[in-house]
Amino acid sequence: MSKLFYKKIPLDELVLLSQKSDYKALEELIKREQKNIFATFAYLSKKRENIADLTQEALMRMARGLANLRNPKTFKSWLNQIVTNLFYDELRKTTRKPQIVSVDNESSENGYYTQIPDYRHKPAEKAMSVELDTMIKNEILGLPEHFRIAIILRELQGLSYEEIASATHTNVGTVKSRIARARIKLQDGLKAYI
Repeated sequence: MSKLFYKKIPLDELVLLSQKSDYKALEELIKREQKNIFATFAYLSKKRENIADLTQEALMRMARGLANLRNPKTFKSWLNQIVTNLFYDELRKTTRKPQIVSVDNESSENGYYTQIPDYRHKPAEKAMSVELDTMIKNEILGLPEHFRIAIILRELQGLSYEEIASATHTNVGTVKSRIARARIKLQDGLKAYI
């Protein structure tokens, strides 16, 4: 079967094929999910150098554990549980280690470069877009972790309140409260800019 065939397969069928040791289906599944996982870690983790490693580890755990997934329709929730657990594991590790900052590193204040070329916009529009992206990322990174996780899983990953509650081991009311409070904090932080 061609690669084009796999690109057209719905997600739950792709999961089923991957569970039956169809490596091309697994490859397509990884290609579809790696950007979302990377973006999620980019918003969750303050350390830029860890994002690629965390993404790779999440994809490895996904590939290894896929055979144990009973219901392919719950794949997104299951994968987000892996990402969330991996983030919490990394967070526990980093709280034990002191933060080390290199004096040789010439990076922006928050450690992120968000200058992505966009040839469709004029330079002034592009500068405004980059500046807004940076401000939004900084505001999200400034949120308390439980707010940050809830808002990212909702807004970036598109999970339902119930799925977020399951992934974070909280109840739906708590999830709704955290998302509402995170939105208010983001609005307050970006009020002067927007």
